[in-house]
Amino acid sequence: MKLPAALRLSPAFAPYALLAPFFGLFFVFGLFPIGFSLYLSFHTWDPTAGLSAMHFVGLGNFAFALRDDWFWKSLRNTAWLAAASGIPQHLVAIPLAVFLHTHFKRLRNLAVGAYFLPYITSTVAIAIMFSALFSTDYGLVNQGLHGAFGSAPVDWLGTPEYLKPVLALIVFWRYLGFNVVLYLAALQTIPRDLYEAAAMDGAGRLQQFLHITLPSLRPMIFFGVTLSVIGGLQLFEEPFILTNGRGGSDQAGMTTALYLYRMAFDFNDFGAASAMSWLLFIVVVALTWLTNRAFRPRT
Repeated sequence: MKLPAALRLSPAFAPYALLAPFFGLFFVFGLFPIGFSLYLSFHTWDPTAGLSAMHFVGLGNFAFALRDDWFWKSLRNTAWLAAASGIPQHLVAIPLAVFLHTHFKRLRNLAVGAYFLPYITSTVAIAIMFSALFSTDYGLVNQGLHGAFGSAPVDWLGTPEYLKPVLALIVFWRYLGFNVVLYLAALQTIPRDLYEAAAMDGAGRLQQFLHITLPSLRPMIFFGVTLSVIGGLQLFEEPFILTNGRGGSDQAGMTTALYLYRMAFDFNDFGAASAMSWLLFIVVVALTWLTNRAFRPRT
């Protein structure tokens, strides 16, 4: 059945019509929120009073953010957690991927799936599981330490010195499998001829790893580290759930993304929260650029 001529799309107009839904959704849910956030960062606004309650303050929100001690503390917490969880991820993921690639044949997919499972598991479920593990009175960690060493229960989630390592451990455990999959995929693209030629020349496994595997993995390492930098600086879900959205004792788990949330929805200052989000964006761009510089090929 042919459509009436009035309903037919001309070949020149058809591509734009087919792409229109995507661009509409992108504008409404992507471009407009970004632009409105930038606009809002120069205003004070009480959302309960409507758009008419906006007042232009220029760079006042940015000046407030740069003078805010909590904002700087959240940046330090974020940097600590990103480094403490991100660096070990890659230091462990690379040799683990090499081990799976060389020693696992038939069961490789099963092993990789087991490591990848935490990445696709709900963050809420992971946070609840670790909350139970590190519970002061009934947690398995405290019971294991008491059984092995007779130590007293430790308030892991209520002590600032312990809260950060616990959060870093959770992030490390959750994203390790993702990096293993990345490096395992890259390892499968390295020609076997290189290893065979190196073995014939007397190179051992360590030399092959240092002079063949690592240089070949360099582009994937750059990609994985970049993702870790961006994701680590936007860390929100794990500290939000484990600290009930408050940042924990002495704000030890207060990341910048969590502080933005509190600034907007707890302190009702959407303008300052928007300004802080753009400052965080600048930090992410700067560190991403430094990462790119660090992995740039030497000429």
